[in-house]
Amino acid sequence: MRPIIGITTYVDQATWGVWRDVPTTFVPHDYVEAVTQAGGRPVLIPPHEDVDVLRVLDGLVLAGGPDLSPELYGAEPEPLTVTRPDRDRAEILLVRRALDTDVPLLGVCRGMQLLVVAAGGTLHQHLPDVLGHDRHRPAPAVYGEHDASFVPGSRIAGLMGDDLGIRCFHHQGVADAGKLTVTGRAEDGLPEAVEDPDHKFVLGVQWHPEVIRDERLFGALVAAAAK
Repeated sequence: MRPIIGITTYVDQATWGVWRDVPTTFVPHDYVEAVTQAGGRPVLIPPHEDVDVLRVLDGLVLAGGPDLSPELYGAEPEPLTVTRPDRDRAEILLVRRALDTDVPLLGVCRGMQLLVVAAGGTLHQHLPDVLGHDRHRPAPAVYGEHDASFVPGSRIAGLMGDDLGIRCFHHQGVADAGKLTVTGRAEDGLPEAVEDPDHKFVLGVQWHPEVIRDERLFGALVAAAAK
């Protein structure tokens, strides 16, 4: 049987067909297709504060989305920080339990930041204030494209090989990775990948591999979940 891979989701207002501005649970279909093409069976996980769902999951994708609440890492919100507290409360419980029970995890963008915060790390709330540029989120709905460097011998280096190009869309980033190991950085030094070698599979990437259905990363998650 294909391993069951949970994907965290958004809850927001949406419009489709005859319905207008309806509270909706959803996630970009790229995540579903990326998991499916990698050999997994995707299951969408709404943001409920109930971690028992992990009992039926073989792996977990922490999807992208809004900024994390700075309260999770002991900071005050800055003017450009936009959060979804209900999702934060649910997902921090989910990721902590997943780490405790060694469920294979892949964190994407916000998902990587969630892994970092769960591991005791902190975030920069607005990267242009820190880096002096907006190349990680150049415009609305426009991905920033740049090269990353990876630590030789790391999981992400083995998966990416000589392909160093990444596509990202975020205005927050990792300041301190906590207990996680930074294994990839952008050209400006910002962490782009984190890992926890003490777990079966814990990988966070700041870019969006689901957009290109990257079977290297999703395939590695599915392979770990199948063991």
